[in-house]
Amino acid sequence: MNSVPRSRDDTARKFHTLSASLAGRAIDEARENTAADFALLVLDDRTLDRECLAQCLVLYATGIEVLAFGSIDEWRKDEDLHPPIAAILLNIGAQKVADPSIAAEISDLVSESHPIPVVILSDSDELAQILKALECGVRGYIPSSIGFDVCVQAVNLARAGGTFVPASSILSMQKVTAAGGEMPPPMAGMFTQRQEEVIRALRRGKANKIIAYELNLRESTVKVHIRNIMKKLKAANRTEVAYKLSDMFPAEVGAMD
Repeated sequence: MNSVPRSRDDTARKFHTLSASLAGRAIDEARENTAADFALLVLDDRTLDRECLAQCLVLYATGIEVLAFGSIDEWRKDEDLHPPIAAILLNIGAQKVADPSIAAEISDLVSESHPIPVVILSDSDELAQILKALECGVRGYIPSSIGFDVCVQAVNLARAGGTFVPASSILSMQKVTAAGGEMPPPMAGMFTQRQEEVIRALRRGKANKIIAYELNLRESTVKVHIRNIMKKLKAANRTEVAYKLSDMFPAEVGAMD
């Protein structure tokens, strides 16, 4: 078995493919569609997770070189030293795509990398998170609950021009449609029910005293809810909260009253 050379820079490591005897059916397809001088870029700011994932991809023999970096900026510093990128696999771990800052980062990565496909690897298999990721323009969403062979095939599908979503999500959408229900909003699960009520009041420009009166809360409790909302949105003030929430919740009748 060939050894994997280590880079001097701990923030990024370069992984070379091993013996072709390790190739599986998904890898054969990848080799037919991708030249040997292309690479798969793995992005993860957690060093151990990043290196483990890259090593697994090497052992699975993806047919192309695997590059692992902590961020897209780190890769750009040495971009000229590496082969062209065939696809980007972004591992966000437990982070939520529904988080405005994470969604913005993903959208920026998709935009800057176009036409290179971006695939998300996440600990979450929530339908709302998957829908938000697709809204950001990713070409695949891989929950960590699926097998590694499916993960590789999902990346191959994205490289071939397709879009991958887990079968469980498709079944969930079918059940919602069959029941005549509505799809969950992209931000579902990010805020509690009470926080959403406070958010709707904030969007109407109501003062804390009015919000407390209408929701039968203490004004101090309203302030706590607002602080928690600001923390989740990484907002500095109420104005920034209103701005960031503008596209999270549908417009309501009388919202400007």
